[in-house]
Amino acid sequence: MDSSQADAYLQRIGAERPAVPDAAGLRELHLRHQLAVPFENLSIHLGQDIVLTEPALFEKVVTDRRGGFCYELNGAFGALLRSLGYGVELLAARVYGKDGRVGPPYDHLALRVRTADGETWLADVGFGRHSHFPLRYAERGEQVDPGGVFRIADADADADADADAHSDAGDLVVVRDGEPQYLLERRPRLLADFEATCWWQRTSPVSHFRTSLICSRLTPEGRATLSGRTLVLTASGTREERELPDAEAVLAAYRTHFSLDLPREPAVTPPTPPAA
Repeated sequence: MDSSQADAYLQRIGAERPAVPDAAGLRELHLRHQLAVPFENLSIHLGQDIVLTEPALFEKVVTDRRGGFCYELNGAFGALLRSLGYGVELLAARVYGKDGRVGPPYDHLALRVRTADGETWLADVGFGRHSHFPLRYAERGEQVDPGGVFRIADADADADADADAHSDAGDLVVVRDGEPQYLLERRPRLLADFEATCWWQRTSPVSHFRTSLICSRLTPEGRATLSGRTLVLTASGTREERELPDAEAVLAAYRTHFSLDLPREPAVTPPTPPAA
């Protein structure tokens, strides 16, 4: 990503270029990204391709002013941070389901970021409801954030997370409000390493991205989420939920709450059965 592209990206998220790539600048960029760019899986349900290259991610997030899911959002954000002078590594993770089991390898992409002031952070703008600010990567105590109380624990030492059966030596567990969120590897990866699982997320009949619609964005007051035709708005501790009556209302909600101008209403369709 060159300087002009970085400027366009910063404009997209309403952020100033940090004078130096320090922790304060990272915190501001992390928050601004979540306020501007929604977490969404709409491309899957609009028949649009998802390409995991930095030029394609820039075009989608910045030029087309869309959102995306973890591979796209953290992939694009990582490229921006590198262009601004941060040290960035891509990390693979496996997300915990409601049954306590973890998903497939490369289920999630997060970022390990090193700043000019010698600190290391876990940055993640692609997990939907998560921390507003980066988490201190080496800290093993509680980290209080507007998004919850977080903890990064060594997997083999965190019996509560029940990670031993799923983890390699040295893996970490990211915990939010006492619940394990994902099992994080320490080994750096390449963006291309996530392509196979990204394809699985898009096509598998057991992938929740394939079988559901989600669009969610942090707001200054709370959060806006549109799942199918169910719109949920939270602000200052209050929650409003309403069902939208038709496609016109759905498209208007995407424009109003997420600044997304879509060609048609996204809809979940059954996966195509394999040929006999």
